[in-house]
Amino acid sequence: MEIRRSSAPLGAEILNLDLSQPVSGGAFRAIEDLFHERGVIVFRGQQLTEEQQIGFSRRLGELEIHVATDYLRPDHPQILVVSNIAENGRVIGLADAGQYWHSDLSYVANPSRCSLLYALELPTENGKILGETLFASAAYAYDTLPAGTQSQLEGLRAIHRYADRYRKQQAAGGRGAISEEQLAKVPDVVHPVVRRHPITGRKTLFVNEGFTVEIERLPRSQSDALLAQLFAHITRPEFLYTHSWQPGDLLMWDNCLTQHRAVSNYAPPLRRLLHRTTVAGARFTVS
Repeated sequence: MEIRRSSAPLGAEILNLDLSQPVSGGAFRAIEDLFHERGVIVFRGQQLTEEQQIGFSRRLGELEIHVATDYLRPDHPQILVVSNIAENGRVIGLADAGQYWHSDLSYVANPSRCSLLYALELPTENGKILGETLFASAAYAYDTLPAGTQSQLEGLRAIHRYADRYRKQQAAGGRGAISEEQLAKVPDVVHPVVRRHPITGRKTLFVNEGFTVEIERLPRSQSDALLAQLFAHITRPEFLYTHSWQPGDLLMWDNCLTQHRAVSNYAPPLRRLLHRTTVAGARFTVS
């Protein structure tokens, strides 16, 4: 396989590797090593069935089942549909997924290890593929903080909440109803503001504008100001990798090392259809 690293602090392409075929143990270890270094990897030119996407994803760990059950594949609930396509008067997937900076499932007690998104249909206009995805390195963001700020953040913990974000998107017309029973499955959780990567031990900034609502034990005004400062720092242009999609891309990203945001620069009748699998948090941690 051929590897091309991006010029940003994160991101790499893997070419000439067919994931519909068995991947050897040695090749898989090389993929994981690159993944821990770069945080975002794209496998170009794939042709995968749902079973093959699930099978490859499972080599990285146990798969999560998303709380938004209306948008799961009926025969393969490990797959969350991300799409703006309407069938029989109903949008078949999350049309507004991720249009804000966030880390997937930071709002659960054991945040997910990584997510994998497979491109089936992409919106194209005048020969240009739209709907890019932006990624920021939360690890590089921590490394570039002033030493005084790093010390200030040690020991702080922040509250992450799913319900607020879902209700905002529901009010904007992008989501269907969700029951109180479903929301009860994702109560508020608290995570360190500075989190060590569960496998490598690298420090990252683990707050995001999508789901982080408050820093514990700080006055609300001080919490809001500090979070705004950190959100702006994490998403500085020099920390970013822009993923320009191609048909058949399987894109995977580390939800501790990175944050991401979908670019919504298209609308129906332009169609977008992607399938996402999400890998549960790593079982082993570095002390």
